[in-house]
Amino acid sequence: MSNKAAYLSSEKAHPFNVDDAPMPVPATHEVVIKNHAVAINPVDWKLQDWGGVLHSYPAILGSDVAGEVAAVGSAVEKFKIGDRVIADMDGLGTKKHSNAGFQLYSATTEKLVAKLPGSVSYADGAVLPLGLATAAAGLFQKSTLDLPFPQLDVKSNGKTLLVWGGSSSVGSCAIQLAIAAGFEVAATASSKNHDYLKDLGATHTFDQSNPNVVDEIVDVLKGKDFAGVFDAISTFETITLSAQVAGSSSLEGKRFVCTVRPSWTPLPEGLPENVKIGHAMQLDITANEVGKAVWGEWVTPALQKGLLRCKPSPRVIGHGLEKIQVGVDELRKGVSATKLVITL
Repeated sequence: MSNKAAYLSSEKAHPFNVDDAPMPVPATHEVVIKNHAVAINPVDWKLQDWGGVLHSYPAILGSDVAGEVAAVGSAVEKFKIGDRVIADMDGLGTKKHSNAGFQLYSATTEKLVAKLPGSVSYADGAVLPLGLATAAAGLFQKSTLDLPFPQLDVKSNGKTLLVWGGSSSVGSCAIQLAIAAGFEVAATASSKNHDYLKDLGATHTFDQSNPNVVDEIVDVLKGKDFAGVFDAISTFETITLSAQVAGSSSLEGKRFVCTVRPSWTPLPEGLPENVKIGHAMQLDITANEVGKAVWGEWVTPALQKGLLRCKPSPRVIGHGLEKIQVGVDELRKGVSATKLVITL
């Protein structure tokens, strides 16, 4: 076996440089995966364009992978060589090349790996990991929205959660996780994606470009037991609008907005004083009970039962690590209700 990776050779380098890479050796609790499909996320083009965030070069990016287990650490019992899996790579946290996704073989903690049913293709499976981990971090941690964990036998609890940016990768996962946790979901997206939101299970949909969207949301959710807002976009504009909803005196319930912005980044000024802002960082779930409850116990059977679907649907850009740059460039232009995938 030999490994290759798509490297960022220097700050703001373009294109990615495909070259030989060390073969990952699993740590005690790690799984090494032979990647068959990887997905592109907004963080990938931002890290390439902005520079100043990565600590050293050459660097390897990539979070979403699907493939088969090639090796396991000495303490790993749940997975074996040959298992079909999806995984969220934790390289941005560990700062190790072996833990990044844009290569033929990657290693990650077993806490962010789940078996992939044979009925689900690798390209489909690759759309889930980062979105799933981020949504779980925002919905279920005690420091964020603190919702009850998703179940396989779903029972409604009568509460309503608002997901801002429901057609995004993180938003699509948040909708499905919240519904599995027993919540009614209201969601925003562009009007062309409202049927997509309803297909995911959202009960109420709103056009996020409507200048009166806050009033419309509050009017529909008035009288409901409000569970807060998960903002899957988290620009200054969406945080402000989400906070205006959560802070409305017409709503009763949790006055909390969970963003996907890092906790060290600034927030917009003038947010309602009665609203608390939280931050969803996907790697946090490896240090608490959320990772086990979602990745360890729910994901695989939920895929088997159809409670979790691989959404947004993949659009395969091409085959091979040389196509990583093509995918990153395409995502930089903007996509809607789809996720860009490269097969390997």
